[in-house]
Amino acid sequence: MSHTLGLVIESLVAMLLLLTIGYCWLLNKRLLRLKADEQSLKATIGELITVTEIAERAIGGLKLTVREVNENLGREIASASTLSEQLKKQLAEGDNVLRRLSKIVAAARPSSEQPEAQPTLSAARANAAAAEAFAERRRHSGLAA
Repeated sequence: MSHTLGLVIESLVAMLLLLTIGYCWLLNKRLLRLKADEQSLKATIGELITVTEIAERAIGGLKLTVREVNENLGREIASASTLSEQLKKQLAEGDNVLRRLSKIVAAARPSSEQPEAQPTLSAARANAAAAEAFAERRRHSGLAA
């Protein structure tokens, strides 16, 4: 029986060795797959780093562009405001000129109550209205007509 017991023990050890070899073979395949995944993971990380750097440069460029646009827009708005103020002043002056011309024309027209024989009176009224408009302009802006 001692031979049988030794044979059983040796067989059991041989089976355990075969199981160990099989497990090592399976483990080796998994390690190879893990190393292949590690390489692809390193490649993916490298690509992510590259894309991140490109995005950071693009963001920096966008910030610079926004800053330039803000400065240009500020200058354009200031220029538009100045132009708007100039136009307002010119429109007001145009209104004043139109009002004075209307007074002159109204004074120069013969009224329906006046007889046609008094054109010199109408001319005198026109001259008086022109002088009044001239004086009014000098009062408002200090400009000559």
